[in-house]
Amino acid sequence: MRTLFLQAPSYDGFDGGAGARYQMRREVRSFWYPTWLAQPAALVENSKLIDAPPHDLSFADIAPYARQYELLVLHTSSPSFASDVKTAEAMKELNPSLKIGFIGAKVAVQPEESLKASWAIDFVARNEFDYTIKEVSEGRDWSKIVGLSYRNADGVIVHNAERPTLEDMDSLPFVTPVYKRDLVVENYFGGYLKHPYISFYTGRGCKSRCTFCLWPQTVGGHRYRVRSVGNVIEELKWAAAAFPQVKEFFFDDDTLTDNLPRVEALAKEIGKLGLTWSCNAKANVPRETLKVMKDNGLRLLLVGYETGNQQILYNIKKGVRVDFARRFTKDCHELGIVIHGTFILGLPGETTETIEETIRFANEINPHTIQVSLAAPYPGTFLYNQARENKWLFDENQELLTELGTQIAPLSYPHLSHTEIFDSVEAFYKRFYFRAPKIAAIVGEMVRSPEMMKRRLREGLEFFRFLRERRDVGA
Repeated sequence: MRTLFLQAPSYDGFDGGAGARYQMRREVRSFWYPTWLAQPAALVENSKLIDAPPHDLSFADIAPYARQYELLVLHTSSPSFASDVKTAEAMKELNPSLKIGFIGAKVAVQPEESLKASWAIDFVARNEFDYTIKEVSEGRDWSKIVGLSYRNADGVIVHNAERPTLEDMDSLPFVTPVYKRDLVVENYFGGYLKHPYISFYTGRGCKSRCTFCLWPQTVGGHRYRVRSVGNVIEELKWAAAAFPQVKEFFFDDDTLTDNLPRVEALAKEIGKLGLTWSCNAKANVPRETLKVMKDNGLRLLLVGYETGNQQILYNIKKGVRVDFARRFTKDCHELGIVIHGTFILGLPGETTETIEETIRFANEINPHTIQVSLAAPYPGTFLYNQARENKWLFDENQELLTELGTQIAPLSYPHLSHTEIFDSVEAFYKRFYFRAPKIAAIVGEMVRSPEMMKRRLREGLEFFRFLRERRDVGA
């Protein structure tokens, strides 16, 4: 079947691609690659991938494709689902014979509700959906495709058996040729990554049990299944030749450092290529491993600290200690590894005192840049079920985002209101970035590089606009 893979138009600047950890419009313009959408696209011959938000495409831009294709596969998320349904319905109206399927964490955990939400959705592919979509595109009998939920000829919703977890990760084709064919890499930004950058996965799953984390609990699972080092290196070689303008490669595995011997072996092979790279990491990597990584081209680690309070770390099953995170960060600073630290406010156990403790902790360990998010109870996560059971949801029917696509604070506790949690994000950012040493470091970075000056000025304007819009929402 002629197959179109689509990340639909949404909020202006909405980073909802199938590579984004959490779907939202961020404080600084940011777009992750739609890797989870590109992977099945790589399996389906003569398919096309359209990632609308980074390419600034409206529905009018994608509408002509409705009649050119037989199968539309649309990635969705809890925040974008209502908007994605409208896109599906509009495409179906243009071509009633178009078969439309949804993929993503939202439909993986709520297949029945998702199918009932619209007449335009013919099927959803649950969990790891790569080969499910491939088999649909081959025209196979839907009743025999595992991992598929669909509406049959009588309008009855049917849920087929689960698809076994993919074990041979090397059997998946490279995603970067799909990027080359269908995407403009310069349209993808990360506030802490060199530009342009490319990201892809070297494995799936995460052994950590963080109660809030979306992908391991809905699609990827808690076993870290990896591609061979040689397979990853071959894709890096291909991508480096295909994209000579790319300045950094980011490995988007939930936690690349889950397997220390493998990450050291991978680092040594990357070192032979002379490439700059970065990855997600837990704040518990030993110094000797960090040194191997740094000596072989590692520039930056994206580290989920979440909080500076040990009890909250226990509450969310993070599996890391604050004192170890301090030592890890000190090691990174001494080795010259840049850190982008992420923090979450409003997790179970949060109080005004723990928010203050986390802000002080962030200032003390001093990562290069930070991202401060609000605890988001996505369906399918332990946190979502916990919030419903304990009646922490401020409004059970409320969306996770504002009408502008920025985060709200959906959790509220007897001792801490959702408004207090929401307001604390701005206080956190100001107290971290508006310190004399941090301002001096940013200015020094700008003075040394005209390109960085242009970039930081743009990001500064976006950041202050973000704060202004948040105040308007809070008001």
